[in-house]
Amino acid sequence: MGRVAGSADTSIRVRAAELGDASDVARLLGELGYPCKRDEAAERIAVVRHDPRQHLLLAEIDGDTCGLVSLYTLYSVVHGDELARITGLVVQAGCQGRGIGRRLLREVELISRRLGVRRIEVTSNARRAEAHAFYRHCGYADGSLRFIKALGD
Repeated sequence: MGRVAGSADTSIRVRAAELGDASDVARLLGELGYPCKRDEAAERIAVVRHDPRQHLLLAEIDGDTCGLVSLYTLYSVVHGDELARITGLVVQAGCQGRGIGRRLLREVELISRRLGVRRIEVTSNARRAEAHAFYRHCGYADGSLRFIKALGD
């Protein structure tokens, strides 16, 4: 697997999330600004594990979970091809700047290529300037503006 940038002896392991990872997933989603309880995270992991178009990956260093990425693939009528959408990416605050986010993106790109996906999209809150710089640094270009309407019926 990949190595942490700037460290020759610490490796980053990326693997699929399992139900037993619910506490870590809840913690990381909270860091991203989407808090949930352990049981809610377990339900989300179960949904992803039963949907072949979704992937939820965790990054670990020395067995400690330090990052998460979620990916969804879909057919785009507009593009006439399969595309992948990163629906969440977070690296624990104390672990940022060590290559973990880049390692998660590389894994997403490997999965996408294996599935025949030719385009990956990621959205990021307009206030997350550091995240925008990170994505640009990793080869992602600015794209369309996204509009949202919550249906809180």
